[in-house]
Amino acid sequence: MKNIIVDTSVWIDFFNKKNVSPETMILKKLIENNKQFYICPVIYQEVLQGIRDNNLFEKIKKILLKHNMVDVDIMEATNKAIDIYRILRKKGITIRKSIDCLIASYAITGRMYLLHKDSDFTEIAKEFKLKMLTG
Repeated sequence: MKNIIVDTSVWIDFFNKKNVSPETMILKKLIENNKQFYICPVIYQEVLQGIRDNNLFEKIKKILLKHNMVDVDIMEATNKAIDIYRILRKKGITIRKSIDCLIASYAITGRMYLLHKDSDFTEIAKEFKLKMLTG
C-alpha cells in the first residue's frame, strides 16, 4: 500500500462536489474502502480557512481529523521547501504558491505519494523526487 498525501486541490473539489476528476474519484475510493491516507498541517489549514459556514466548518474539520497527519520533522520539511523554491527559481521556474513547496517537501521527506490537481507539483516533480499518484 502506498502512503498517500491528499492535497488541498483534491479536497476542495471533493467537498464542493464539482469537477469530478480522476483525482477526486481516487479520494472517494480511498474513503469508501477505508484506506489509510494522510494530510499535513498546511493542507488542513488551507481546506478549513476558506469555509464560511460554521456548521460546515465543523463537519469538514471532523472529517479531516479522522485521517492521519504526516509525521516528519518540521524543520527538515521547511528547509526542503526552501531548497525547492530557490532551486526552481534559479532555473526560471516560479512556483505560484510557495506553500506548495512545503506540501511537496512533506511528501518527499516522508517518501510518500502526492494526490493533487495542481500544476505547480508537476513542475516540482520535474526537478525533485516528488512521487505523484495519478488517476
